[in-house]
Amino acid sequence: MAFTPAVTVLCENSNEVFFDVCEFLLSYADNILRDPNVEKYRSIRIGNPTFSTKLLPVKGAVECLFEMGFEEADTHLVFPKTASLDQLKVIRESIAAKREQRLGGEQHVHVLAEATIETPASSSQAVSSLPVQPSPLVSNTNFFVTLQSNFQHVLLYENPELQQKARCCIPYKKLSSAAEQKLKLAKEAEPECKLGKDDFLVLELLRWFKNDFFSWVNCLRCSHCGGPTQNTGALSPTTDDLHWGAQRVENHYCQSCQLCTRFPRYNNPEKLLTTRRGRCGEWANCFTLCCRALCLEARYIWDSTDHVWTEVYSVSQNRWLHCDSCENICDKPLLYEVGWGKKLSYVLAFSQDQVVDVTWRYSCKHPEVLSRRTSVQEAWLLHTIIGLNALRQQFLHVDRKLQLTERLIVELVEFISPKMPKQGELGGRISGSLAWRIARGEIGDVDSRTMKQGGGYVFTPTENEKRAKLIHVLYNATKDQYCRVSNDFEIIHCWDQCVWSKESVFRKVENDWQKVYIARIEGSTIGQISWRFDFAPVKLSVKSVTIRASSQSFNFGIVSWLLQSCMITTEFSGDGSMHSFQSLNGSSEFIVTAQLSGGEGDASWQHAQLFTQSLKDTEESSFEILIHLQNT
Repeated sequence: MAFTPAVTVLCENSNEVFFDVCEFLLSYADNILRDPNVEKYRSIRIGNPTFSTKLLPVKGAVECLFEMGFEEADTHLVFPKTASLDQLKVIRESIAAKREQRLGGEQHVHVLAEATIETPASSSQAVSSLPVQPSPLVSNTNFFVTLQSNFQHVLLYENPELQQKARCCIPYKKLSSAAEQKLKLAKEAEPECKLGKDDFLVLELLRWFKNDFFSWVNCLRCSHCGGPTQNTGALSPTTDDLHWGAQRVENHYCQSCQLCTRFPRYNNPEKLLTTRRGRCGEWANCFTLCCRALCLEARYIWDSTDHVWTEVYSVSQNRWLHCDSCENICDKPLLYEVGWGKKLSYVLAFSQDQVVDVTWRYSCKHPEVLSRRTSVQEAWLLHTIIGLNALRQQFLHVDRKLQLTERLIVELVEFISPKMPKQGELGGRISGSLAWRIARGEIGDVDSRTMKQGGGYVFTPTENEKRAKLIHVLYNATKDQYCRVSNDFEIIHCWDQCVWSKESVFRKVENDWQKVYIARIEGSTIGQISWRFDFAPVKLSVKSVTIRASSQSFNFGIVSWLLQSCMITTEFSGDGSMHSFQSLNGSSEFIVTAQLSGGEGDASWQHAQLFTQSLKDTEESSFEILIHLQNT
């Protein structure tokens, strides 16, 4: 009989420990196989003294439970309805066969007899000598189960049938074509560009996932009247909920109908391909699967301060890229600490082959983070991660082991020196309602009603633009990208990457209405965004300026457009037509500003909009600036 990795490791224990653990493991398996529909047999309480003292400290024991099909569910390990009884039986028979081998001779019986009179001290010593052992402290116990559960869960992403289901949902040809085109433009603009197609594919996948595929849930609409609901607590999960890993079900109550709409928090990515909604847990879970379905090497990132996201390995850059599908953000790892104001402590990465403590990638305040890492001892965490990786990697090819080791070394070197925050990492969270973000403390380090950022991007003529004495910039809200036409069609992704300053604004995608726009953050009275152009460094000045801006207002909402320079301030309309400003002739710089205010009721933030555009309209730009320059 071939034995699984967990059973093989279990057999490394001394006889007394091995036989004791086998009794529990076989009992768990036999109860389920005998009565598979009895719920109490499918659940093991983590805080149970027998579990925490007899199984948890023993190497291979919890691994065997996970190989059987058990999964973590808050305070319990559960054997879900979706788990395979055949797999459970295979592990059970493997353990039983190893047990029979050890019981096969008088020598083993003698060992058992000696074990019955072993002193507690010697038994404790045997357990303490195990190489991968969490302390029986509750904090270590819970932490170890979290590690095990996440490490086991990511194996779902490697299921070929599940990956095929994900690929059926992804418009790969469209995303791949867009990635190839943008790579081509990038290499034309910068011949020494080291980026690869997969780097641009990740960006396209992020944009598609947020704008077209998945939706955020604060509270569901009432299933009867379609009106607003409130989360009033938890409901009991049904058999079907448990089948798809939903241990928690929220009760979204409608006061008008006095009816509840159930919101199961599914943990199975296969189900999420159908529901296509949730909060950060569901988003990261499903997005990581989509990455693996496209053969991108990805890992699931767990943050102990209650957030999750994804990392994707860039072969061309030889490093892991931070990817947050909720925010449509790539490679901005300081976003959470600097932008959202999170007090990080433990951030761990899980892939099919490896667990890595990546906390230091996401912090520029290492001493502060270290002072908060008190849940477990650092030596224990390092020892445990090494043990888990050794177990998972024991059957890997030597070349793959070497590759993983080399990547880890690169990461460890990266972690030594804290990074400095860069553009795009300074703003608070945009996913979720304002109340929810404030409650989680993720609105940023600024006042909870506003988000301010200044001293940002400045448009200064490039060599091409100097020669042509022309700057031509377009922004497409649907694609969420700037095109610097006058600089060989340079593409710059994300609405705020070319912004000089912003206050209380964000990009809103409405999948139900198939449109996108920039609006005020919910709860703010004024929002403002500006773009700055400076020609003084290259000794040029304005000859003429033409601007086309589109904006809409409803229910007393107000959008004000201003063109400001040291010489003049001019107000103009955002009606989508071209506006010329000859009066700026001779100016060395200017700023274009849009201010949003007004509106009625709770939705007033939506009543003043910039760049409103259909999600189906991918070719038209919603903002255009054409500047002819002259020598100073």
